[in-house]
Amino acid sequence: MKGVRIDSVSKKFGDVLGVSDLNLDIRPGEFFTFLGPSGCGKTTTLRMIAGFYYPSNGKIYFDQRDVTTLQPNKRNIGMVFQNYALFPHMTVDENIAFGLEVRKLPKAQIQEKVDRIRSLVHLGQYGKRKINELSGGQQQRVALARALVIEPDILLLDEPLSNLDAKLREETRFEIKRIQSELGVTTIYVTHDQTEAMTMSDRIMVMENGIVKQIGTPQEIYHKPNNRFVATFIGETNLLQMRITSIDGDTVTIQNDNGFVLHGYKQNYAKDLHASIGDNVYVSIRPESFRSELGDNSVRGTIQFVEFTGLSVNYVVNVQGTMLKAMIINAGSTIKQVGDEIELHIPPSNLYFLGE
Repeated sequence: MKGVRIDSVSKKFGDVLGVSDLNLDIRPGEFFTFLGPSGCGKTTTLRMIAGFYYPSNGKIYFDQRDVTTLQPNKRNIGMVFQNYALFPHMTVDENIAFGLEVRKLPKAQIQEKVDRIRSLVHLGQYGKRKINELSGGQQQRVALARALVIEPDILLLDEPLSNLDAKLREETRFEIKRIQSELGVTTIYVTHDQTEAMTMSDRIMVMENGIVKQIGTPQEIYHKPNNRFVATFIGETNLLQMRITSIDGDTVTIQNDNGFVLHGYKQNYAKDLHASIGDNVYVSIRPESFRSELGDNSVRGTIQFVEFTGLSVNYVVNVQGTMLKAMIINAGSTIKQVGDEIELHIPPSNLYFLGE
């Protein structure tokens, strides 16, 4: 297992800045995800790690080895592409064995490795099948097996599930995480899908316009976003612009222009936020933070929209001119309808303060 260190790396394409001054340490054996919208720089960063692009500035290291300008075939990486890049005229075994044959290993050793990795990805009986005889999920596992059979130091996956339907994506991401955990290989995964990132990753790097917005565990990214972009990109949130009207010890009172008042805690200030009385702040409140019982921050409003999902009931509630999304776990109680009044409780600990 090897770690990856990216030291002040930038990448320009002509006058366009693809990645700006990126610093990152990925630990050996870690499942690390690059997450962000299209064009944010995540695939560009992956391709620099792979050696397909060279940085305009900065250095890339595998452990202590400088690989910044090293050719891809000399980095001992395994890569799974978005379109899998399989050879359709070859069998499953021939596709998996390709990298080993390039390395000129003995045939008996190649077959032994192919058999082992084919079993690991649950394709034990498919060795002689042609690629066009496989489902999309099976093809994805062949691509993964081909990347892993060479025993790479680093495994790179570029949007590998984007061509699969929703159910197959869910099944396949579980398989990828299972295999990665079993082998312990350092894995870097690129996706724009928040669910993939949250369920698979040890840590996540969120990017926007070539800039890193936050690095952290899924829990940190979700519950303690550093900024408005992360708060709104990861999951759903109510993002309210408020003004701090008082601070009493650790308790912060905020109010918006509609006279809507809430209380939160200073310990939930985002990193680098130093707000005081009179300052404007943004407050992130996740829809699942709302409670149907009463307590501090109890609010009353009129229901504008109702959505029943089975697991939960989702409401949009007008509270003094402020629209709030609230998710209430379905416990079999009566579901309120549009136009009904509803009273909700927002625990102060579930308010998270962000800067302007």
